[in-house]
Amino acid sequence: MRSCFLILLLCVTACAAGSGPPPSLRPRAAEAIDPRVPVTGALNARPVTSSLAARLSELVAEAQGGDAAFAPLAARAEQLASAARPRQSESWTVAQEALSAAVAARGATTQALSDIDALGAQALQTAGGMSPADLAAVKGASERAASIDQRQAARIAAIQQRLGI
Repeated sequence: MRSCFLILLLCVTACAAGSGPPPSLRPRAAEAIDPRVPVTGALNARPVTSSLAARLSELVAEAQGGDAAFAPLAARAEQLASAARPRQSESWTVAQEALSAAVAARGATTQALSDIDALGAQALQTAGGMSPADLAAVKGASERAASIDQRQAARIAAIQQRLGI
């Protein structure tokens, strides 16, 4: 009986109110913010990191340099493909070799595009994210290099079609 009384006493004291005032039921400051109001300004509005901007500029210049090397070789391949005779003829083989040289010259552009993507991926991995300005700079550089790459790919596909490859 004495143990029942002790257990009952512990239960009653556990239910007793703690010291201090009860919590207020007034609205909190965060409840006064309207969730429909748009956020003004970027959350991270810092400018593009200078080292990133410089490296992206170099890579776009490499893609443009690759295009400058590709253009005359592609023009030569187009000229030879237009003059090529039936498949496996001497003129067709010469045109095919010129096309191979143009494809090889395209490597500088594809490498620059790959390096731009790798630079963005590395920044995401090491820093866990990018500022909006850095992300926009990577996207812009990638788009410029990709447009050069797509133009080159279209020229190569046209030459291949002429050669019947």
